[in-house]
Amino acid sequence: QVQLEESGGGLVQAWGSLSLSCAASGRHFSGNAMAWFRQATGKDREFVAGITWSRSSTTYADFVKGRFTISRKNVKSTIYLQMNALKPEDTAVYFCAAGPLVAETPNSFLRATYWGQGTKVTVSS
Repeated sequence: QVQLEESGGGLVQAWGSLSLSCAASGRHFSGNAMAWFRQATGKDREFVAGITWSRSSTTYADFVKGRFTISRKNVKSTIYLQMNALKPEDTAVYFCAAGPLVAETPNSFLRATYWGQGTKVTVSS
């Protein structure tokens, strides 16, 4: 079993920055990608950014391009999400996911096998 644990959420003012991290532990998982999703109150969960383990290639949703950066540290099996120029509409619970890569597109990046518990991000106007 693989456990994913997110950290780094909190309250920030609009145009501020936050950094999230997701640490994977447990047995090695067969999937080759990890990603961040988010879910705002009353809305569906949506893809934010993903990264492949083999080449560290990245994929972003259009609404975060130029503002968010996903990265990883292989040794520690950890991924990060640096979020800059935050907007109130970025307010959501952010989840980390891991699994097999499907395609390097925002609509179907990976087939999530494991999920973290989520970390809340609140952006005030």
